Amino acid sequence: MNSNTEKRIALISVHGDPAIEIGKEEAGGQNVYVREVGKALAELGWQVDMFSRRVSPEQETIVQHSPLCRTIRLTAGPEEFVPRDNGFKHLPEFVQQLLQFQKENQIIYPLVHTNYWLSSWVGMQLKAIQGSKQVHTYHSLGAVKYKAVDTIPLIATKRLAVEKQVLETADRIVATSPQEQQHMRSLVSTKGYIDVIPCGTDIAKFGSVNRETARAELGIAPDAKVILYVGRFDSRKGIETLVRAVNESQLRDSGKLKLIIGGGYTPGNSDGRERDRIAGIVAELGMSDFTSLPGRLSQDILPTYYAAADVCVVPSHYEPFGLVAIEAMACGTPVVASDVGGLQFTVISEKTGLLVPPKDVAAFSVAIDRILMNPQWRDELGQTARKQMESIFSWLGVAARLSELYTQILTTKVPEPALVTQ
Repeated sequence: MNSNTEKRIALISVHGDPAIEIGKEEAGGQNVYVREVGKALAELGWQVDMFSRRVSPEQETIVQHSPLCRTIRLTAGPEEFVPRDNGFKHLPEFVQQLLQFQKENQIIYPLVHTNYWLSSWVGMQLKAIQGSKQVHTYHSLGAVKYKAVDTIPLIATKRLAVEKQVLETADRIVATSPQEQQHMRSLVSTKGYIDVIPCGTDIAKFGSVNRETARAELGIAPDAKVILYVGRFDSRKGIETLVRAVNESQLRDSGKLKLIIGGGYTPGNSDGRERDRIAGIVAELGMSDFTSLPGRLSQDILPTYYAAADVCVVPSHYEPFGLVAIEAMACGTPVVASDVGGLQFTVISEKTGLLVPPKDVAAFSVAIDRILMNPQWRDELGQTARKQMESIFSWLGVAARLSELYTQILTTKVPEPALVTQ
């Protein structure tokens, strides 16, 4: 057995591959979270294996991120993209493959940190089979999500049951905001142990370029008023609200306005259809001359886009955390966001940006204009936002808190109950 076994951990992210390019279909905040937490934990001396599902025969089985951190792709079901709502049936095979990997490498993970409900089921099996301790991060709660959508998928009943079970049985749940913790308590279960540890951001990368340089690099006029959206094309992300709000801006016909809607998509898939729908609304409102849809913004160019913007808008109908908001704020760019979920925790209204009711076109329009029309206040909001990110939201800070939690769970010997009573 490896001598360093007590510092060995598995991060499980069945559908959010930490080694994949961000911006691919269904690749977003969770992928970033798992990868950055994994890399930062490795810097703190943990041996980190991150398990995900292989979605193409071309993918490498093992991707080494740093000496102590790697992504391991297991084959569970067909080697092709499977939408997350269809993924549950492949989980027993995922568990078998993970046990096989342990056996071949003569290791047992004393602790698994699972991400999203699919992975939580895997973690509960490992806990039952070999006694692994389980920490779980939801990334999204079915009980909240299903209230915000018109059509409830067939998998909903199973998902809600699994999410309740993991809250009640995991050694610890990590909520990324007090709001998410509240939702767990009010909508899922009053049982179980929850800690609040936020998501983080790379504060060296985000914040590495100033506005003038960023605009020069992107060919944006110094006096332009730039509004930025970054994220997936998904109707729940509220992009339509943003487009209609910008259409109502007092600066709409000033010749200075520039709206950038950044996000990857696959033609023919759900994100491709939503992208086409948004482009249609832009054209219909006569906004095409000052709106651009540059496609997926790579991690290399993203900080430049954030820095170039006067304001970054996060109009989601619901957002358990909202990584885009903290990335923008780390770049010193104020945020206008929906007053929902984790955004209520990351954006301090009137200090680092503004919070407005979701889906409220008029309110978004007013909030965006307030920032665009007052450059001095915009700069103050941006500076406060940057300071806030440095103190609370660096990945190393987040990993240090998780590391303490893991250590505490692994070193606490739970006494066996003498009598089990129901």
